[in-house]
Amino acid sequence: MLVDGVEAWKSADAKEIEAYLASPAPATVLALVGEGLKKDSPLAKTVAKTGEVHFYDVAKKDLPKWVGEQFARLGASADRDACRALVEAVGDDVGDLASEIQKLATWANGDPITQANVEELAVGRAETPIFALTDSWGRRDVAATLRATESLLDRSHRPRSGELIRIVASLVSHVGRVRKASRLADEGVRSSEIASRLKLHPFVAEKAAKQGGNFSPDELSQATVRLAELDAGAKGASRLPPELQLERTLVEITRRPDARD
Repeated sequence: MLVDGVEAWKSADAKEIEAYLASPAPATVLALVGEGLKKDSPLAKTVAKTGEVHFYDVAKKDLPKWVGEQFARLGASADRDACRALVEAVGDDVGDLASEIQKLATWANGDPITQANVEELAVGRAETPIFALTDSWGRRDVAATLRATESLLDRSHRPRSGELIRIVASLVSHVGRVRKASRLADEGVRSSEIASRLKLHPFVAEKAAKQGGNFSPDELSQATVRLAELDAGAKGASRLPPELQLERTLVEITRRPDARD
């Protein structure tokens, strides 16, 4: 039995629950759900005596760790990258995360949960997650970058032209973030301080700095220029089909120098 809104209960209500828990109905599971409850509240103390109390007041920087703990509690295993990917895809709402964790744990049926599984199965926020594309770009994996792009175009609820423009805008933002993080990292700034200066989630800042290490400053600068040209071309400044422009640009800004003709 699920009872919601218990944050409004008074001390007298907690006493009634205490009396019930002394002799509960057989084969009945009672779940009390509320927002803003404190660990030292009368109701929390009452429930803790005979049941389990779970507080989902998790700091944003601790969400990937919390996700891993929830998987473990369900008998599932997920590596660090998978946990981070789930937070990126779903966001910081612990209720939404808990729902996706339960789904993935059930699907895995004891097998390890990977980042690829999360990217394929997790239900993200209103916008289709783009981290699969930005991650493959950051690794300089041309084939994976092109596959991720095609997946985004195919899965979007928008017309392909609209989704393409969104992809370009997201890439511009991401490359700009990587450039800034890379400059700070080159100056010896730690990832936690980079996160503070750029107002980023700590693991987003860490990832941006790491990706920046795979490119030279000139390459990141040139990638920014090429993406600006792509944005203009996709909006009508070029006669080439927008998807062909996107593919060519992605290959150019992703491949390593020694792979170029």
